[in-house]
Amino acid sequence: MKKVFALLMTLAMAGSLVACGNSNTQDTAMSTETNQEAVNDASTETVNTEDAAPAGDAAGDGLVYVVGICQLVQHDALDAATQGFKDALTEELGSSVTFDEQNAQGDSNTCSTIINSFVSNDVDLILANATPALQAAAAGTNTIPILGTSVTEYGVALEIDGFDGTVGGNISGTSDLAPLDGQADMLAELFPDAKTVGLLYCSAEANSQYQVDTIKTFLEGKGYSCEYFAFSDSNDLSAVVTNAANTVDVIYVPTDNTAASNTEIINNICLPAGVPVVAGEEGICAGCGVATLSISYYDIGVATGKMAAKILAEGADISAMPIEYAPNFTKKYQAANCEALNITVPDDYEAIAE
Repeated sequence: MKKVFALLMTLAMAGSLVACGNSNTQDTAMSTETNQEAVNDASTETVNTEDAAPAGDAAGDGLVYVVGICQLVQHDALDAATQGFKDALTEELGSSVTFDEQNAQGDSNTCSTIINSFVSNDVDLILANATPALQAAAAGTNTIPILGTSVTEYGVALEIDGFDGTVGGNISGTSDLAPLDGQADMLAELFPDAKTVGLLYCSAEANSQYQVDTIKTFLEGKGYSCEYFAFSDSNDLSAVVTNAANTVDVIYVPTDNTAASNTEIINNICLPAGVPVVAGEEGICAGCGVATLSISYYDIGVATGKMAAKILAEGADISAMPIEYAPNFTKKYQAANCEALNITVPDDYEAIAE
């Protein structure tokens, strides 16, 4: 009986082991099947990810270029330059170009952050709209092509001694410089009896300093006495403008981005005080001025876009591309302010559209 019992126990244990073995085999098979499904899913996801081609890689039937746009601040002049650039480049390259457009809200440190993101993303070209954006781009990369626009004087902005019109390296672009001697002539034409001219500008903008220093020489050559009125940012603008309006006969404002973003402050002080403002560009004039000898910022944006197309699509050497300048300058006046201040402009002035 003991032998029979032992035999039965042995058979029972063997059956149990077989059952356990079958269970482990089934679990292993299920695990293998699950893992295979996960691999298949991952493979499918990888294929989908590759549909979005990186900058400069083949996508669809051609190349797709990614252009990073760093604009210092939002105001009419810079907005027009950016739009002109995008329109021209899109016309040249169509769907083969996309834009990563970012605005620094007037903060030069934010310009650096934006540029660093463009460099990390390895964009194909950078548009730097305004001087602080150009300076940040120049500091951020020496390999990615950089085109500036709305930059007055590249030699001053980039601290290039003996600047000859071509930056070299990976930088070129367009300038928004209108003839400063022509602006001085215009001021003298409109206000021949004025004695003192206040030069109102942001001390943090190198190109603004360049403009007021240059026009000061022209104005003093015409017999005017000039006085600087520099503000550091929008926080002290009101106090500086008030001081200027109480001191001078006419105020000149160059193509200054901080002033362009705060024309209402300037107008609300100068107009009631009866002090006319001559501006370096149309946007500032429309907001607080009476007259300007101005360029078209949209047109210099278009010119910059055409330069970008040559670099991206034709392989043009940016280091050999000279800075381009606006071909046309127009005398314009702001009708409402001229009427309020009893200023009559000559017939060759064009009214700024309201």
